[in-house]
Amino acid sequence: MDSEQNKTWTMKPYTCKGDSLVMEHVTAVTIKPLYASTEAPKCNIYHNITAIVFSKGIYAGINFFHDFADVLVPLFITARQFEGEVQILMVDLQPNWIEKHKKFLSQISNYEIIDFNQENQVHCYPRVIVGLYSHGAFTMDPSITPNNNSMVDFARLMRKAYSLERDFATNLVEDSKTKPRLLIIARNHTRKIINIDEVVAVVEEYGFEVAVNESSLDTNVEEFGRLVNSFDVIMGVHGAGLTNEVFLPTNAVLIQIVPLGNIHWIAFTDFGNPALNMKLKYVQYCISEEESTLIDLYPRDHAVFRDPESFLGKGWGAMAKAMPRDESHAKGWKSWPRDETRKAVLRV
Repeated sequence: MDSEQNKTWTMKPYTCKGDSLVMEHVTAVTIKPLYASTEAPKCNIYHNITAIVFSKGIYAGINFFHDFADVLVPLFITARQFEGEVQILMVDLQPNWIEKHKKFLSQISNYEIIDFNQENQVHCYPRVIVGLYSHGAFTMDPSITPNNNSMVDFARLMRKAYSLERDFATNLVEDSKTKPRLLIIARNHTRKIINIDEVVAVVEEYGFEVAVNESSLDTNVEEFGRLVNSFDVIMGVHGAGLTNEVFLPTNAVLIQIVPLGNIHWIAFTDFGNPALNMKLKYVQYCISEEESTLIDLYPRDHAVFRDPESFLGKGWGAMAKAMPRDESHAKGWKSWPRDETRKAVLRV
């Protein structure tokens, strides 16, 4: 018998393998071939479907972006191929997290979710997948995804799960009488737009119907998803609230305002690339020093402006401490180019 096939494996079934902090809090799962054990327990319940065992980790549940990047998208990649005929066994399960995403999870599996840590029955499956496939942050590669599923398919499933009405954004060429709608996802603490009333007024001058709303951990996913789906454009400063782009109709626009700190590449990776992969139009605007309230806190030759990587290298905590009041703001808007994406440019 091959020694590798007879080996007992222990693994932590979570996608962020490189994050030692989070991996410390993930329960390990031991995989042992039945023929390698003389004391294999007898099966109490037999199943004729595949099982998937995974942990949601510690970030999911405290950050909406990580709900999707670490769990929901990888789960879609791994399980969608079974068209519901798969059972989820979740390690480190939290009932409130399941409740929050139950409508999406019901689209993935036709069966109840089993709490791996608490279950005392012995379940037997013909096939078990331990861990989830991940292609990177909040993305997937259709060329290596079962059935060639893509982020377009993921977004479509999200709209189906929450019974969202709009699959496509307003076409101003075909429907010139309808006002395009823009939602500003506000932040009321760090990275907030301090002159948001002025911004709203200018956007309205250009013919948009505008609303301002804040997404938080306590926000009802279904209600906020329905709100986002009713808009043609969402705009906000870099942060987890932009994850709500998954509810936008196809061809809608995401405008991401990127604060100081040389994090434009992170901003694009986290939200720009997913937007394009979901067939949304994407605009990324990186603010200037004059558009940040940090100029009220530090001299222009400070490392916050001249060497932001020195803070990034110390971790997000150090950067947050150095930039406690980083707020994107605009006192005027340049003319919006008359193209289909309606690109906005912020200027002092």
